[in-house]
Amino acid sequence: MRKLVLSLLAAFVLALPVLTGPAAEAATTRTWNRMAHCESTSRWHVNTGNGYYGGLQISPRTWRAFGGKRFAQMPHRATKGEQIRVAERIKRGQGWGAWPHCSRVLGLR
Repeated sequence: MRKLVLSLLAAFVLALPVLTGPAAEAATTRTWNRMAHCESTSRWHVNTGNGYYGGLQISPRTWRAFGGKRFAQMPHRATKGEQIRVAERIKRGQGWGAWPHCSRVLGLR
């Protein structure tokens, strides 16, 4: 019985990468800089009054949902690095579609 359990456990561990799929890769700083240039002309602290904030134009609701309030109340009040950290979480959760226009322009999928 013990051998059977160990065999099943080993098979599961070996199959785990196949079951979970490939790990989401983090985007490079260069990619986030290009995204910010498209979204806000690289103005990381911008508040234009359009309902989206910071270099990556993140809504307050999305900012909160992905842990941004840990860094600042609003995206444009956070540093560039903090905005990118939250954006990585958004990308893992929603994909590049969270930035539909600019991801298309930049050829990101």
